[in-house]
Amino acid sequence: MSGPETQLDSTQQLRDEALCRSVLYGALSLAFHPPTLETLGELRSEKARLALPQAAALLGSGKRPGNWEPVASEAEETSIDLAARVDDWMQTFQPLTLDLLVSAYGHLFGHTAKGLICPYEAEYGQEGLFQQPRHIAKVAGFYQAFGLKTRDAERERADHISCELEFLDFLSRKEAFALERGEKGTLEETRKAIRLFLRDHLARFGRAFSRLLREQDPEGFFGKLGDLLFDFVTFECWRLRIQPGPPVLRLRSAEPDNVPMACGGESELVQLETPE
Repeated sequence: MSGPETQLDSTQQLRDEALCRSVLYGALSLAFHPPTLETLGELRSEKARLALPQAAALLGSGKRPGNWEPVASEAEETSIDLAARVDDWMQTFQPLTLDLLVSAYGHLFGHTAKGLICPYEAEYGQEGLFQQPRHIAKVAGFYQAFGLKTRDAERERADHISCELEFLDFLSRKEAFALERGEKGTLEETRKAIRLFLRDHLARFGRAFSRLLREQDPEGFFGKLGDLLFDFVTFECWRLRIQPGPPVLRLRSAEPDNVPMACGGESELVQLETPE
């Protein structure tokens, strides 16, 4: 039998896990922002040095008790170690300078949607030209449902990898808050949104995007970031019993872009905001 103390401990553990997911989603989002001294300082701060390994360690190695198990197509990958991935990525921080980071960012992502590596979800897959704006609108619709929008100053597309990661950071913190306050309705709504957004958006292209980072920068900051993102997306899909997206996904056929986009400014760290 389980008493009030057991239930409280369970709720606290779920809250802590949600906060740990928020920490990882937030750091991943920040790493895909256009590099500035501020973003580099955030990643190399004492707070990040302590929080990232602790969050990864608390979430564990990807194994869960009871009837939890990975989906069948991923059953052979049962040894995800998020703590090791975080450590590998953080090893690249110390020798990093802003000039090196800016150079690597420009080389990999360029200044258009069709750079060496594309960070925009709607560019992945073989949908036609008219499907792309609809896909981006669906992403934006998730943000709007929670009172969020992309910053006007950034002019970044809603389907940029950093925006999608930041949204899941926000939802994870909202999940933790609902657990802390015992708000069952909010908790159910938030968990549903996390699952649907992961399934239909980040998990759809995140692993293919990560694989490209691994290939293009295997030992560098972004390559190790790709290793972490790949495993974290897979980990989250296992947790929510979602079929992970493929590690190889072709880009949309080359067609004129009708969707406004920009590289994102350097004055803000956060690309999503609550409308006034």
